[in-house]
Amino acid sequence: MVSSGAGGTVGVVGLGLVGGSLARLLGARGVDVVATDTDAGTRADARAVGLGVADDLADLCAAGPDVVVLAVPLRAVRATAAELAPLLGGHATVTDVGSVKGPVRAAAAAAGLADRYVGAHPMAGTEHSGFAASDAALLDGAPWAVTVAEPGTASPDEPRRLAQVLRLVTGPLAGTAAVVTDDRHDEAAALVSHVPHVLATQLLNAVAGAPVRDLALGLAAGSFRDGTRVALTDPARTEAMVTENAAWVAPALRKVVRDLEIVIGALETNGPLHDVFHAADEVRELRPGGRPRQGGPEEALPVGDGWTAGLVDALVARCTAGAVVVGVDDAAVRVRAPR
Repeated sequence: MVSSGAGGTVGVVGLGLVGGSLARLLGARGVDVVATDTDAGTRADARAVGLGVADDLADLCAAGPDVVVLAVPLRAVRATAAELAPLLGGHATVTDVGSVKGPVRAAAAAAGLADRYVGAHPMAGTEHSGFAASDAALLDGAPWAVTVAEPGTASPDEPRRLAQVLRLVTGPLAGTAAVVTDDRHDEAAALVSHVPHVLATQLLNAVAGAPVRDLALGLAAGSFRDGTRVALTDPARTEAMVTENAAWVAPALRKVVRDLEIVIGALETNGPLHDVFHAADEVRELRPGGRPRQGGPEEALPVGDGWTAGLVDALVARCTAGAVVVGVDDAAVRVRAPR
């Protein structure tokens, strides 16, 4: 087997859509992976496709993973972290794939894992769930957010552990990484993921409760399909994601409500709507989907004598402004700006 890029074996706890896709991709890239899941059937399915599978957390930790990825549902993170903590070897770094970062860091801290934890969130997914829906291609080359503690609260070992996670993301996973604080991630994820899930759910709800439901569904085409795709996912998963990030989702939804009230008022009074429909022209021009193209100039930030808090701060500043980490080696961290 080859190195994970993070320095050895990777443990994956939870083999749902994302955890299963992660384990499959790492395995396909020749990384030494050991995975587990609480469901015996899922473990059997993972073994059947050639993954190394442990029966439980104790067996997974006995394999001595250098990085452990928590890929369990958000509501199971606290209990899983508490179970994991006394089983881990002294060197292992803990990360995750959760769509909310602040609560996961709090769960890690409550379990005594704060000094080991670096947050991570792959910005990829589908409306499906479970190991059967997992696919190595889902995370191949995906953009990730990788999160660090707020300034002044990080452990002295955070820079080294951050380097491990960045090597994993930009190495065998072939992805990019935006290094930001938990709060900045959760604020941004509310806007581009969690609020869209709420709105998609409400579009589905509007049709579900309409007297012309069956006619409307029969006439539905691309706009309805695209606008409601994520609402077809497990609603319990969406509910957990939204409620765990309530501090950022609620104010973003209030702005949506205010803007919709403006639309309603204009429609009822034959008022102008030009400003509403053109407010996002600058974003619309970036490209379909509104994501800046990551084709700007690259900058090499020297590692020098090792990873330091100053290097972490420099990465956070650049990534918060839209840059991403595209590679890590012993000499430098390569950062690419948007254009």
